Amino acid sequence: MTEHDLLEVVEIEEESGLSRWGWAAYYAELQGNNRDLMLVARAPESKAPRVSHKLASYIVARVGANELHINNVAVRERYRRQGIGLTLLGRILEVGRRRGVNAAFLELRAGNAAALSLYEKCGFRVTARRQNYYSEPTEDALVMTIQLGRNA
Repeated sequence: MTEHDLLEVVEIEEESGLSRWGWAAYYAELQGNNRDLMLVARAPESKAPRVSHKLASYIVARVGANELHINNVAVRERYRRQGIGLTLLGRILEVGRRRGVNAAFLELRAGNAAALSLYEKCGFRVTARRQNYYSEPTEDALVMTIQLGRNA
């Protein structure tokens, strides 16, 4: 991800109904030590000439306490169920492994069956539930975790 991608990242974020970070937050994140944990997937060339956007998806994560926290994953609706999210998740988990983290975790809305299925395909398992974690609308979060260390 680069500064030039940020307007589209925010657009995808809004289309996907994620908690809004906004341009300034993504920009600040790009200035930090987690730049390699901010990835985008370009729209397939065959479709790109007919659309006004260049990005199909993005993922943002941070490392702390020897864990990879996946903050945001979003795929434009027209590119869903094509393996793009799965590929980005695999890439971000590999970056985490290279950094030597032991585990990765994320939160998702309890009612988001498509995301739950995607994360389970990557090997994540539900490890906790956070009551009323999300607002607008209020909803529980599922915490999902995957072990990445040598003992995984």
